[in-house]
Amino acid sequence: MRAALWLLALFGVAVAAALFAGNNQGTVTLYWPPYRIDLSLNMVVLLLVGGFVTLHAALRALAALLELPRQARRWRQQQKERAMHAALMDALTHMLGGRFIRSRKAAEAALSQEKALESAGEGVPHGRQLRALSHMIAAEASHALQDRATRETHLNEALSEAPARGTVSEQELREGAQMRAARWSLDDRDAAAALDRLAALPQGAARRTLALRIKLKATRLGHQTQEALDTARLLGKHRAFSTAAAQSIVRGLATELINSAHDTAQLQQIWLALEPAERNMPELAIHAAQRLAALGGDATQVRAWLLPVWERLVDSPDLLAEHHALKLVRALEAGLDALDAAWLARIESAQQGNPRDARLQYLAGMACLKRQLWGKAQQLLTQAALQLSDTGLRASAWRHLAELAEQRGDAPTAADAWKKAALGQ
Repeated sequence: MRAALWLLALFGVAVAAALFAGNNQGTVTLYWPPYRIDLSLNMVVLLLVGGFVTLHAALRALAALLELPRQARRWRQQQKERAMHAALMDALTHMLGGRFIRSRKAAEAALSQEKALESAGEGVPHGRQLRALSHMIAAEASHALQDRATRETHLNEALSEAPARGTVSEQELREGAQMRAARWSLDDRDAAAALDRLAALPQGAARRTLALRIKLKATRLGHQTQEALDTARLLGKHRAFSTAAAQSIVRGLATELINSAHDTAQLQQIWLALEPAERNMPELAIHAAQRLAALGGDATQVRAWLLPVWERLVDSPDLLAEHHALKLVRALEAGLDALDAAWLARIESAQQGNPRDARLQYLAGMACLKRQLWGKAQQLLTQAALQLSDTGLRASAWRHLAELAEQRGDAPTAADAWKKAALGQ
């Protein structure tokens, strides 16, 4: 469409020129005493146009001739810039390929070429960013080569080229350099240095997923369990891990924190500091209750911590893992000597509500044994011993049945029970 319009415009110009020149009888007279020159108007117009075109072409040729030195300088500068960028790309390529010595040499070559351009007054607009990147690549290669002195030198140079109050790109580059430095300190097993690097980050950058991951590893390495737990919670909220992985990490850190308690007051303080979802984890509740019992805590408090897990076992036995249920039974068994009437009623009601559950039969039988209800204890323990899948509980049931048989003076039954307890049958 555009070509057609240009063609129509060209035809229009040609028609207008033909109409003007064909019937134009005008003349132009030039007087140069004592001479007189008569020229047709068409000739004058042609001469003017030709003179303008010739003058314009001459001026353009002169400008191009004068521009040649500047273009030559620009071409040389472009070649130097291309060589500098090529060296930077080679440094990055070698680093990704594991050729760290070549990577560092290429990064240093890029730095020397940039310095030469800067000294010649031909520096690139992004020179500071390029120098900072080159220093970081050289520092990364030096870290891989275990050359810490060179690494720190290049790192400091990179940080100086990316000021904290510079442009947005420079600030981002500085934050990235600090994160990499924290990661290097973590590789050196220096948790304090890694945390110091992270503490120098702005608040927004410190809450990024990458920074939080490094902080989690550093706090775990430095045995700062409470700080590691808080960081793991943040990572879980940021969906940095899958749900199962986040729960596993939080559970492990909370368990470690519980194990660090040296008295009941400290343990209760740790327990109350946990989030409700964490206190509802069966493994944490059971472990905390066992730890409290081991520290000589109140038996009523121990059972209070176990109550949510017990209710889950009674209401939804299929939702509670088998090993958690067994740990719960062992934890309650350990405190049967101080069992109150309310808990005795809970155990009896749960066993009657689910008479086929061997774990509840065992626990109810042990509760009756502690209350010296020998007949009922023997009945429940016998049923449990025949159905229990756990070797430890089954052996314990047979052992107590053997003791009951000895109390009755039934030597054959006691011997058979002791044999089954020894064999774990």
